[in-house]
Amino acid sequence: MPNADILLHAYQLMITAKKMADIYEANRQICKYVHSTSRGHEAIQIATGMQLLPCDFVSPYYRDDSLLLAIGFSPYQLMLQLLAKADDPFSAGRSYYCHPNSNDADKPRIIHQSSATGMQAIPTTGIAQGLRFLQQTNSPLFQTGPNGEAPVVICSMGDNSVTEGEVSESFQFAVLKQLPIIYLIQDNNWGISATAEEVRTMNAFEFAGGFKGMHRMQCDGSDFISSYEIMEQAITFVRKERKPVLVHANVPLIGHHTSGVRKEFYRSKEDLLQHKLNDPIVKLQQSLTQKRIDHDRLHKIESNAKELVKQAFEAAAQAPEPSFDTVTDHVFAPTLVTEEKGTRQPTEGNKVIMVDAALHAIEEIMQANPEAIFFGQDVGRRLGGVFREAATLANKFGDHRVFNTAIQEAYIIGSTVGLSAVGVKPIVEVQFADYIYPGLNQLVTEISKSCYLSGGKFPVNMVLRVPVGAYGGGGPYHSGSIESTLLTIKGIKICYPSNAADIKGLLKAAFYDPNPVVMLEHKGLYWSKLPGTEEAKTIEPSPDYILPLGKANIALHANEERLERGETICIITYGMGIYLAKAAAAKFNGHIEIIDLRTLFPLDENLVFETVKKHGKCLVLTEEPLNNSFCEALALRISNACYHWLDAKVETMGSLNLPAVPINIALEAAMLPTTEKLIERIKLLLNY
Repeated sequence: MPNADILLHAYQLMITAKKMADIYEANRQICKYVHSTSRGHEAIQIATGMQLLPCDFVSPYYRDDSLLLAIGFSPYQLMLQLLAKADDPFSAGRSYYCHPNSNDADKPRIIHQSSATGMQAIPTTGIAQGLRFLQQTNSPLFQTGPNGEAPVVICSMGDNSVTEGEVSESFQFAVLKQLPIIYLIQDNNWGISATAEEVRTMNAFEFAGGFKGMHRMQCDGSDFISSYEIMEQAITFVRKERKPVLVHANVPLIGHHTSGVRKEFYRSKEDLLQHKLNDPIVKLQQSLTQKRIDHDRLHKIESNAKELVKQAFEAAAQAPEPSFDTVTDHVFAPTLVTEEKGTRQPTEGNKVIMVDAALHAIEEIMQANPEAIFFGQDVGRRLGGVFREAATLANKFGDHRVFNTAIQEAYIIGSTVGLSAVGVKPIVEVQFADYIYPGLNQLVTEISKSCYLSGGKFPVNMVLRVPVGAYGGGGPYHSGSIESTLLTIKGIKICYPSNAADIKGLLKAAFYDPNPVVMLEHKGLYWSKLPGTEEAKTIEPSPDYILPLGKANIALHANEERLERGETICIITYGMGIYLAKAAAAKFNGHIEIIDLRTLFPLDENLVFETVKKHGKCLVLTEEPLNNSFCEALALRISNACYHWLDAKVETMGSLNLPAVPINIALEAAMLPTTEKLIERIKLLLNY
């Protein structure tokens, strides 16, 4: 049982949290940004936060301000985020109240997370996955407490969020790998205006019973003593046993859902009264009275808390606003890979196919970086990837570094947030581009925003490999092109190599880039089996070769004399488009110059615009359906930047605007751009 000092400290924190909620409510015009508070949830949150160590990790959810107070943040620091001030220590004025992230050495670490309605379960489970790996490999990155305590991970959520499918993916992985994580579920029986009875058949404790290996506990989360004892048991168990636990805490909701969704909008007076009867502050006051703590002492604690909160609020209200010129800061962390280095064509080298160049790049990366791991569907020991792109890696590096996952695209992608935060460097794979969509929530909501919304503290160092493209009757779910979808996501980088040397150099650059990079790898180029793709095989670069992102290449030069006479055009393309363009160019004897973009973001606009200005005529070629595509957007940018140099409008060419690639080979060919179709378009541009 917690002693009197612990109870008094908890009471001081509870009263502080209440006074903060009160002052926000009394100053609604000043507190204009949407926010939630912990009123009703204080006991379980404080009982948790008070027992964490700086070596631990915690992912609070959006009403966990009591938890943040308990781990050491001041009211003033929290209010700076509430009011979106420049000195907001979490996001520099970019995110909501109680959306924290922290690398403070004297507190548990907090990764960036979104509004935490279930999505945070995967990134936070990724932290536990990373800690398990670091401990298993005796890595110097594995940090313990002052007395050698092993770190634990806390993932805090509301009960309604447990209905999210991504939470199930997290539970599955946590019990499968036996990870050191506590899922703290705060159940107030409401999901905004929906009651538990309306939206779920069981609570989180009952639901977790379906995951074999998940240890489960329950407590009255409004009772501090009960909460403290349960969390003490849970934390001690995870520190020692390194296995997952779910704690289900019943709590009242005394405050509003948020400042914008007020309790009187949807809750009856009877419901509000019932919840207020379980006020954690009243219960703790009763416990303190039973321990003969006099009322004057409690009154003094309350008076001091009220004054502290008042002063903090006044100071935060007067704190400076963010400067306009900071709005573009921290979209990406700076990369050190800015120049092409190493030997691209060793004199004694042999030609390799693209899939082998990629395999060798990953192998070299893993040899040089013990913190690198590689996982995804079927990439492990038996198969090594459906394209054999990971063949032999598990045999060489072990199942703890190269392994299979379930069909869990969201977990595969989203776990990289937590892995990266602890220093593990994940390379992950989605089996086909068409299957990436379940993972887009994590890519958009968590990964792409992490660096920006954490003020640069948590860039996500990950590489996501995605086989793409159509050929030979792959059919509607194995032939997709997704670059336009991905390019709408700001905060990620996207590569699209067209040959073996480029894929090796770009994979190295992607790995050493501190930001998230997606490698789109055209499966039709992997083995150079398709007619006209023989040049995708190249001399294999040396192990030290690295090709920076954002550098396009002239894949084919036009004849200089024809250029001077104005008889040339340029084709801007990438991936399979390079080989379509080369095959077509062979019919035009020096009239064509081809630019291989190699990376779609960052984009080498300088080379593109210089080339278009030089030729005056341009065609942008893609395998994607054309409408609303990256290709069309690039054509407009070229038109705007090169308008005075153009002799004709910028042309575009892509696939037909169909929802899927047909499996029938003839229908597939009818949909896709082909050399023959491209030749006819070139004739029109050249007035041939």
